[in-house]
Amino acid sequence: MAAQSYDMIVIGAGPGGYVAAIRGAQLGLKVAVVEREHLGGICLNWGCIPTKAMLRSSEVFHLMHRAKEFGLKAEKIDYDLDAVVKRSRDVAKQLTSGVGHLMKKNKITTIMGEAKLTAKDKVSVKTEKGSEELTAKTIVLATGARARELPGLEADGDLVWTYKHALKPPRMPKKLLVIGSGAIGIEFASFYNTLGAETTVVEVMDRILPVEDAEIAKFAKKAFEKQGMKIMEKSTVKQLDRAKGKVTAHIETGGKTEKLEFDTVISAVGIVGNTENLGLEDLGIKVDRTHVVVDEYCRTGVDGIYAIGDLAGAPWLAHKASHEGVMVAELAAGGHPHPVRPDSIAGCTYCHPQVASVGLTEAKAKEAGYEVKIGNFPFIGNGKAIALGEAEGMIKTVFDAKTGELLGAHMVGAEVTELIQGYVVGRQLETTEEDLMHTVFPHPTLSEMMHESVLDAYGRAVHY
Repeated sequence: MAAQSYDMIVIGAGPGGYVAAIRGAQLGLKVAVVEREHLGGICLNWGCIPTKAMLRSSEVFHLMHRAKEFGLKAEKIDYDLDAVVKRSRDVAKQLTSGVGHLMKKNKITTIMGEAKLTAKDKVSVKTEKGSEELTAKTIVLATGARARELPGLEADGDLVWTYKHALKPPRMPKKLLVIGSGAIGIEFASFYNTLGAETTVVEVMDRILPVEDAEIAKFAKKAFEKQGMKIMEKSTVKQLDRAKGKVTAHIETGGKTEKLEFDTVISAVGIVGNTENLGLEDLGIKVDRTHVVVDEYCRTGVDGIYAIGDLAGAPWLAHKASHEGVMVAELAAGGHPHPVRPDSIAGCTYCHPQVASVGLTEAKAKEAGYEVKIGNFPFIGNGKAIALGEAEGMIKTVFDAKTGELLGAHMVGAEVTELIQGYVVGRQLETTEEDLMHTVFPHPTLSEMMHESVLDAYGRAVHY
């Protein structure tokens, strides 16, 4: 059978791959997408979207317990874990069927199966019906990543879970250990802790949320501890002894090991790229620590082959993958897009309180040789935050003292994952403190704190 010919083949239909395909189709390219599991990838099926649906349930549950504060009555407050999970799965399903619709609308060929590169312009796909041969001048690798498994701490779906098990839990944990306090670990810790699990978080680094600004991480830690979470920093889980219905964790802190008992463990210790069985080595595509090595335009060094998203390394964010997808599609169509700048991509963590950031932390800015001006503004100084009953939080801004360039912004508190975008736009437009000071922020809104944080960096904060 003759090979089917396309302008662009995309391997993987997550937020990187399906967006690359759509942009390619918009630019007039004939596009095929190969996906081995689900349209929408991890993000829509097992990541960003279903976790937010579950966290929304725990947030409402938390608010119901606070009803009295708002002059409301709610009695015998309870939850049905199966119904919470069902809602989360329904939300995911709605969005993945939406991706299928977008593929059809943009006349993109979707092939369900496993892809392998057999030459720099050839892809062989194993489907249920056999195999299909495809050719294209441009191939985009968007195969994503999966949970990293540490020896001895492997998931079994019963006592030890990955994010997938945690999204479809076989039971409600009573005593939960979460290994790793990045975004994934801390979101699950927040969800289960709010629903009543006695939760311990173990982090190998010197603080939780290690990529965040130290001041923000410290604030978040305090809030989590107030909610009853136990947090162990500079600690390592050395081994897990599994028995019927219980796990004994050997946790080492500062040379001392203690044994603690749990009924459930969630492992969230990072991710590894899905590089296997793609035929990369034979084509000379470089892989470094499970991620494909690329330049700023996501080029692999093999003509016509790009790698985007989690497969191409940090930051591991769906929105980074989508923008890289647009960029490579434009390159494939002969355009001249700007490279995606990782330092202007926001990171958002939907724990309670939320955490969001963009650009350099205070420490990183100083390390890079900048003389900095720092602004801080607390939620307690904001009328809208107090009216919402969300007076715990802070916004921190980092400026270059010499030029007034906004180097970074860091937030913790209610709705900061929505607020951060104001600073992201500012960074994209290469804003200075002067532009931000002259911007009129609506009142009463949480966004006014963003203004005040900028003013504070220059000794001009009004409300605190």
